[in-house]
Amino acid sequence: MYQDKRTKLYLPYGTRPKASGYSDAGASVTRRALKAFKARSGSPNEDINWNNYTLRQRSRMLYMSSPLATSAINTNRTKAVGVGLSLKSRVDREILGLSPEAAKEWQRKTEAEFHLWADRKDACDAIGMNNFDSLQQLALSSWLMSGDVFPLFKRRPPDSIRPYSLRIHLVEADRVRTPVEYGVSAYPSIISGKNPETGNRIFDGVEVDASGMVVAYYVHSTYPWEITSERDEWVRVEAYGEKTKLPNILHVMSSERPDQYRGVSYLAPAIEPILQMNRYINSSLQMALIQTYFTAWIILKSNTDEIPWESVGGWENDLQTSGGSFENEARPRTDPNELNMGPGTFGTLKDGEEIKFGNPTMPVPGFDAFVKIFCKLIGAGMGIPYDVLVKEYNSSYSAARAALLDSWEDFRMRRKWFVDDFCQPVYEIWLSEAVARGRIHAPGFFQDPLIRAAWCRAQWIGPVQGSLDPLKEAQAAVLQIQHALKTHEQVTMEVSGGDWDSNVEQLAAENAKLVAAGGGNISITMNLDAKEAEDGGDENAEEKRRNSTG
Repeated sequence: MYQDKRTKLYLPYGTRPKASGYSDAGASVTRRALKAFKARSGSPNEDINWNNYTLRQRSRMLYMSSPLATSAINTNRTKAVGVGLSLKSRVDREILGLSPEAAKEWQRKTEAEFHLWADRKDACDAIGMNNFDSLQQLALSSWLMSGDVFPLFKRRPPDSIRPYSLRIHLVEADRVRTPVEYGVSAYPSIISGKNPETGNRIFDGVEVDASGMVVAYYVHSTYPWEITSERDEWVRVEAYGEKTKLPNILHVMSSERPDQYRGVSYLAPAIEPILQMNRYINSSLQMALIQTYFTAWIILKSNTDEIPWESVGGWENDLQTSGGSFENEARPRTDPNELNMGPGTFGTLKDGEEIKFGNPTMPVPGFDAFVKIFCKLIGAGMGIPYDVLVKEYNSSYSAARAALLDSWEDFRMRRKWFVDDFCQPVYEIWLSEAVARGRIHAPGFFQDPLIRAAWCRAQWIGPVQGSLDPLKEAQAAVLQIQHALKTHEQVTMEVSGGDWDSNVEQLAAENAKLVAAGGGNISITMNLDAKEAEDGGDENAEEKRRNSTG
């Protein structure tokens, strides 16, 4: 019999357990490489919320000081939102029983009304600083930098110019936190609490009921540690209106773990490598600057104890060290033991001295390679290929296109999150007011949730991927349309971000003008088959070309 050291059980020698599975792999506590690897992961509240205050401050500082961090956030903002996502109403006319013409007319009217509200700073922004496009840019940047952002809905009386009361106030992440009287500490990193009136738990300003459903948010009037004369107060904002059931506040974030109630900064996984890279680049830059100075050293060939040597400096310094009196015979710059260098100056050295000039060795060997591989690792952690992160497209067409396609998967995903969390909810709340005020006619909007959803359907058109070879990609788009892999509308949105219906109407108007002016119609011909182009005598080539151009 023997006693197992781990279980403390007495077992026969023939039944000694052997390590298997992960116990002899990643979960091993005996392997040399894993002995000191004592990882501990807690709840989302412990791992995320307790560290969010520090993560936000560091992420913002890196955004303001590191070109890599700035590029990562700004690139996402530019690619995901750009100048702003444009509303394209897409009602479900089959459910609503509308004809195509009636649906298009309703959509045109709704889009015009939405722009009446969204294009004016004083009509959509609670503080009157941004229109809806700019609010999108600000919300997305704040989300990525701080981990989340909270669009708060406010109301102001409409007037003759601003017919809608809806206003959006973007609340930064720091202002949503657990009230001091409900929490365990006033320090921002200790954020758990409980509402004594409801018994609900509070996770960093987010109140949840017994089932885990978010029911309210706590918004503070100031930032942590902010020095201000503004009144210190907390406002409990219920997540949904009691009567309207519409959101009173939105929460823009992406979840990493189940039961997570606060977001994490986009830069969080890369904070340390970005900081170290920033330090390395700054140190190398400082070294380069120092080595550009015309520096010289005096080499003493005799015993230094026998040579009086004074530091280079003015006699004013000596006065300070001697108490400001000439009694100590403070020496001016003409001291023979001082050696000064200046433009066009020649000097002499004493016996036993020689001069040696600096020999700059910049750039640091391997600097470019080190920075490149580090940027690749940082970009991989944030879902941005190196080429896109540093805006360097020096590789082959295939490699550059692969990098763009890979990055656009992340940008499209982030755009979808942003639309679901911000753009679409804002549109639905605005549309509810527009229908309630009678500016838009939508029968059944408030009676049936299915009818309401059919009226609220929409697409949000944003920046397109861009093109490295426009001809090749245009040819591919035409082939996709011809083989019914994509529609004209899909290709138009992907290639230019435009509206196919509007393009057709505009082309028809332009053709009419050209015909009236004695010209011909606008036509586009594209030879998709290079072999047929070379053939010229193939009887089917011309027929195929005619078919491809309609």
